[in-house]
Amino acid sequence: MKKNIKYIAVVALGLFACEPEFDNPIDESGTYTSGSADFSTFVAVGNSLTAGFQDGTVFRSGQQNSFPNIMAEQFAFAGGGTFTQPSYDDDVNDTGGFLLAGTPIPGFDTRLVIDASQGRPESLNLAPTMEVSSLQETAYNNMGIPGAKIFHLGFPGYGDISNLAIGAANPYYVRHATAPNATVIGDATSLNPTFFALWIGNNDILSFATSGGTGVDQTGNQNVLSYGFNDITDPGVFAFTYQSLIDALTANGAKGVVATLPDVTSIPYFTTVPYNAIPLDAQTAAFANSGYATYNGGLQFAAGNGLITADEVAQRTIAFSAGQNAVVIVDEDLTDLTGFGIPSYRMATVDDLLILPSSGILGTLADPTNPASVNGVGVPLADNWVLTATETQLVRNATAAYNNAIVSIAAANDLAVADMAVKLEELVSGLRTTDGQIYTNNYFDGSSDAISTAVFSLDGVHPNSRGYAIVADEFIRVINEKYGSNVPGVVAGYYPGVTVVPSN
Repeated sequence: MKKNIKYIAVVALGLFACEPEFDNPIDESGTYTSGSADFSTFVAVGNSLTAGFQDGTVFRSGQQNSFPNIMAEQFAFAGGGTFTQPSYDDDVNDTGGFLLAGTPIPGFDTRLVIDASQGRPESLNLAPTMEVSSLQETAYNNMGIPGAKIFHLGFPGYGDISNLAIGAANPYYVRHATAPNATVIGDATSLNPTFFALWIGNNDILSFATSGGTGVDQTGNQNVLSYGFNDITDPGVFAFTYQSLIDALTANGAKGVVATLPDVTSIPYFTTVPYNAIPLDAQTAAFANSGYATYNGGLQFAAGNGLITADEVAQRTIAFSAGQNAVVIVDEDLTDLTGFGIPSYRMATVDDLLILPSSGILGTLADPTNPASVNGVGVPLADNWVLTATETQLVRNATAAYNNAIVSIAAANDLAVADMAVKLEELVSGLRTTDGQIYTNNYFDGSSDAISTAVFSLDGVHPNSRGYAIVADEFIRVINEKYGSNVPGVVAGYYPGVTVVPSN
């Protein structure tokens, strides 16, 4: 018998764009096998990507399309058993977000949707209903903890509600940790997995990047207790901890699949806002230039006194013209001339990445009473709004080191590897899936076609359900290749993309 699954999506920004209708043949006659793998107890360990986080949160319907849950549905055709996820039954409004003692927790907002009446992403205007203190005390097959860095997975107390006030616990793990002193990896291995997926490490660089590089590169520092939230984890710490996670997951002979880390600077969070986002006419450009006359003169003074080179003068000179202009930014890596009253300003280049939230302040007035205080023009963007080329290189260096460790440890333990670094790069130029559809990482141009083929959610960092289907399909492909199984693949077109509401 064959099962036919049909899906038609309608998304719009004032327009309607229908997806093709596909038939998904699943052969239920018993031809699917697990090969040398055993999918009877599948456990997934990781962070927000594993949890099914999208549109800025985890919500009830979105969690059902986490990539491990999609994989488990396919594993069921090849001997896979029950796959459980943390309960979101209390998310009655399907909004995500968290309450603590009945009060919304700052930073844990409701999910993002596109408000068609405004043509923009907004947090869903419904109240969250999930109470963190309603403890589930259960180890689940999906042990993805949004926000977790690699070393958090072995921290006792990371799920202790009493540690929330001091920032030493994670509300996502607090809800279902089996005990206050439990660890994520301990809860995961308590299920005695026969097969596992491990995708961890993104947050060890992501928070540095999304904060505009305001953290510290902790390479060479193995004391993780001294790290700040936005710091880059030392590659040695990463490799040691990754090995310990693999040791724990394979202790009973389980096989598994691991994933490399993508270049986070390729995601929409960093590629949506252009560096030259400021349109000016000739008169406005001349007015803006007059505001930097003293600053530019100071650079000439500094060069004349041997404080900076002529090349740095050119790099730091602020000059606007009619047309599109680069934004002005603060760059803390420039020669420090503040003692001479010369701030560290320059105009952005194509190598500087403006983070997605900067779109909300560019062109606005820092001081409503001062027309010269335009953010990005008269008022330079602070460091937290921009990931500079120097900071980007720190991220890429760490990513390369982490991926070297992942691949090496996986090879030593004879595990399958899903190269998600390569898969994300394919999305940048357009990824053609088995159904013939081309999916991309861009939907912010406002067209209905871009929205319907985008695989990132509205937070600009995480995939949407369709993107998670592509991730699941890649995991299954490498599992089949490594273990001689023939688990059926996944067609992304059957899964929903961006959520659009008429009004919010």
